[in-house]
Amino acid sequence: MISQAPMELQSTLTCPDCGVKATLAMPTDFCLYFYECASCTTLLKPKPGDCCVFCSYGDVPCPPVQNRDACCGSGAP
Repeated sequence: MISQAPMELQSTLTCPDCGVKATLAMPTDFCLYFYECASCTTLLKPKPGDCCVFCSYGDVPCPPVQNRDACCGSGAP
């Protein structure tokens, strides 16, 4: 039996405009497509090819990607 690392449910997002970091709990039942930076109000959106803001700007990818599942019905892990 292969041991699987525990799933991380928090990720620290870094705003690409001002560099402010925010640690957030990641939802396990939906994707977070938008996040507004609390400092500069930049609206973060997933980069092309990413499924959510955690995969684009976080230090930990979203739970489905950690699980090697298709993220949010995207069809690709």
